[in-house]
Amino acid sequence: MAAKIEYIEVKGMKIPLIFEEDKRLPLVTMQFIFENGGSIADTKAGLAKFSARVMGEGTSKLGSSAFAEALESKAIHISSSTGKETFVMELSCLKEEFDNGLKYFDSLLKDPNFSEEAISKVKTTTLGALARKENDFDYIASTELKALLFEGSALAQPSSGTVQSVKSIEVDDVKKFVKEHLVASRLIVVLGGDVELQEVKDKISKVIDTMAKGKPTALKNYSVRKSPKEKILIRETEQAYMYFGSPYHVAVGSEDYYKARVATFILGSGGFGSRLMEEIRVKKGLAYSAYAKVHVSKSSSYMSGYLQTKLDSLEDAKKTVNEVMSDFVKNGVTKEELEQTKKFLLGSEPLRVETMSQRLNRTFMDYYKGHELDHSQKELELIKKLKLKDLNKFIKEHKEILEMSFAIVTK
Repeated sequence: MAAKIEYIEVKGMKIPLIFEEDKRLPLVTMQFIFENGGSIADTKAGLAKFSARVMGEGTSKLGSSAFAEALESKAIHISSSTGKETFVMELSCLKEEFDNGLKYFDSLLKDPNFSEEAISKVKTTTLGALARKENDFDYIASTELKALLFEGSALAQPSSGTVQSVKSIEVDDVKKFVKEHLVASRLIVVLGGDVELQEVKDKISKVIDTMAKGKPTALKNYSVRKSPKEKILIRETEQAYMYFGSPYHVAVGSEDYYKARVATFILGSGGFGSRLMEEIRVKKGLAYSAYAKVHVSKSSSYMSGYLQTKLDSLEDAKKTVNEVMSDFVKNGVTKEELEQTKKFLLGSEPLRVETMSQRLNRTFMDYYKGHELDHSQKELELIKKLKLKDLNKFIKEHKEILEMSFAIVTK
């Protein structure tokens, strides 16, 4: 059965429920996805991720260890995580333990472990993780690129936070974040497995009914800087790490997104055979790999890419990136490149929807971005029918990708 969208009526609201029945295994998985609750909502850098980790410390009644032991004894898994725009709480268990799982899930929502001990533990582990990233030059360069592209905005902050911001997070910060963002009015439920729809809707509605209604808020959209900028960071490194990015004027819901998907695959996200990989690795041997991709979400739209190269090859690699991008915009792609990309994207489609979680995620993304349920299938038909002249016209219209900013870590 394909995933579909239902609604749970509670508190005078219609909560979206993305559902797929799958009786092949006696398993159930459920996600509570809260909109506008990810790192974009950070009032202190890293607060959303920090709060998600605190939600992993059990309830105040049981504490971290007892809560974890109670779940483990019944093979129930509950976790929390964040993306850029969303806060996600997930429950997975055997069908026979779903009622128990829901009970623990509900208790965690009502009574999180906001003890000083839990906050201190999360702070220690988070600071330890940040300390380990001090010599992760990919992380440093990618973080600096985001800071350049979205300078002065929430998206410029590292989602994991900084040492200074994490040290400043207090219990009240976490309480306020959870109270504001984990509310019914921002909720989308994703559910799949060996369960009956109506029965499970009734059970979930009881959990939602005890939640605060809260207030939905519009997600702010952030633009990439208009004037390109370069930042060079000096470190003790044996390689140069180069990250680059630029504006990309394709919004969520754009009818042309499928063209962007095809164009970017040819430019840099298709691995061997992509323009960047061919020029930088195959022809010039400047890097082991080179990639570029587009990020299109409700909050932002931009292109980014990266490569590693020898210290003395940095300028040559940077020059080559600029040349490849300029030629791509000026001359577009070839008929052979388009046909090979069509074959890959259409031929690999079954691999992208072979599991229930993949299908649920696809339906969620279609819904979240405001598309119809069969949008993904329609997009494949558009890719299949895409003509070379239309793709090249689209590519030439997006000269903004040449306005590249660079974040470079070198010696």
